[in-house]
Amino acid sequence: MPRAGLSRDAVVDLAVRLVDETPDGFARLSLAAVASAAGVAVPSLYKHVDSLADLRQGVAVVALRELARRSAGATVGRAGADAIRALGHAVRGFALEHPGLYAATQVAPDGEGAGAAVRLAAADAVGIIAAVLRGTGLPDDRLIDAIRVVRSAVHGFAVLESGGGFGLPDDLDRSFETLLDVLVAGVAVVGR
Repeated sequence: MPRAGLSRDAVVDLAVRLVDETPDGFARLSLAAVASAAGVAVPSLYKHVDSLADLRQGVAVVALRELARRSAGATVGRAGADAIRALGHAVRGFALEHPGLYAATQVAPDGEGAGAAVRLAAADAVGIIAAVLRGTGLPDDRLIDAIRVVRSAVHGFAVLESGGGFGLPDDLDRSFETLLDVLVAGVAVVGR
């Protein structure tokens, strides 16, 4: 019998909390840690999740939904360069505030079930980027290229920053604004 109060959602919520505790939380996620937090033995978790991979997919769905929520909230009512900048700040902010969860947004969907939910949540998050870029007048035949450029640039900066990869004393905010300037100009060039 499943422990009273324990469900798939409760197990995923525990995993989300554990992942969010440290920058490398997603990489260190284990069934043993979740079981310990739940006060049960590891085999008890298998009543609610199929495997560690399944649990990781569940965490990824939560993380992707939160990233999409923040991105949409930051960009609604904005267009053009303003929307690109707001999107960049939303992603960077999420990555800095929740580096463990942000790492979970990079998980590839695995099979059906939770994998399908990851695909849907990822499509929603990427759809927001697409909407922002369409708002710049970018033609559809260049949309995928621009989405990849924006995601790569902001992701790279956010991961380097959250991992302590920028060791020089220069102002990181100024550098990030420069990155956004380059992205805005680059999207304009791609749109020609």
